[in-house]
Amino acid sequence: MSDPTLYAVVMAGGSGTRFWPASRAARPKQFLPISGGQAMLSETLARLEGLVPAERQLVVTAASQVELVRATAPQLPEENVISEPEARNTAPCVALAASEVARRDPQAIQAVLAADHIIEPASSFRRTISAAAQTAARDEVLITLGVKPTSPATGYGYIECGEQLQTVEGIPVHQVSRFVEKPDLETANEFLASGIHFWNAGIFVWSTAAIQAAVGRHMPGARDALAAVQGGADLAEVYRDIPAEPVDVAIMERADNVRMLPMDYTWNDVGSWGALAELTPANQEGNHPVLSKGARLVSIDSKGCLAYAEGDRVIALVGVEDLVVVQTPEATLVCPRDRAQDVKRIVEQLRNEEGEAFL
Repeated sequence: MSDPTLYAVVMAGGSGTRFWPASRAARPKQFLPISGGQAMLSETLARLEGLVPAERQLVVTAASQVELVRATAPQLPEENVISEPEARNTAPCVALAASEVARRDPQAIQAVLAADHIIEPASSFRRTISAAAQTAARDEVLITLGVKPTSPATGYGYIECGEQLQTVEGIPVHQVSRFVEKPDLETANEFLASGIHFWNAGIFVWSTAAIQAAVGRHMPGARDALAAVQGGADLAEVYRDIPAEPVDVAIMERADNVRMLPMDYTWNDVGSWGALAELTPANQEGNHPVLSKGARLVSIDSKGCLAYAEGDRVIALVGVEDLVVVQTPEATLVCPRDRAQDVKRIVEQLRNEEGEAFL
């Protein structure tokens, strides 16, 4: 049963350069079927079914991606696709969305999500969001979701949880002691063993009143800029004056009313082709195909390879192991799985040599 006061804000303006060449400026990662048959944005919205109806699902995206969002999610009302004048990281995006939700319903609760995460099962996720929404409706707090770590990951920020304050729908609600940015391996191993450290999922729940108060306290420039827009100022002109910071840095690390609910089910931000290989079941040859209709993988004496293709294409592997092979009409990528994070260096080089047109 949906909560009549719960809105979902989906942040979908990223460029997804680590998934080049499938992810391009014209169709970034969140619009690709990275983890299955649907675009990641479609899967994110579908995950909310039964909890937040389409009329209360807002997608914040880049101006250049508005039509992509509408084509990917035609069920959304046109006014629910919010155009961000320029990419300014997540804090300005959150402030902009909070202002829009406040205009529609000042009493609303907001769940703020990324468009490109894999979360399973969806039912467990909805239960966590529901518990967080109940907590946010009762107390003026800022809630973040933490993922129980399964490895000493150094690529994620961590949340150190403090005292358990209550339980909602069987889910504990903790105070947050501190946030820790990406640690070194030794520290990450200590965090894994501690039992009180969680990966920072970048998923938030709060009341509209709580987030607007936090924006006013910790981002007064954003508060003033958006107030000026309400008075008739041009959004594009004032938006560029808002500091480009992550919401964790701009608000969460500075606030004293932060709570955390844990996620003990599958979550992955699919940050690289290598991460996708870990999430994709191996076939009988031991490779990991992610293929659209019409694409094929043929392999001989090869294993551990991620093969991604869209359309009527064939990827053939002979005598290779642990590679990423991505084939698109415009470009082909081949690299070792453990170097998949370095794809962004290729993007930087191409930008320098070819300009934005190739990206």
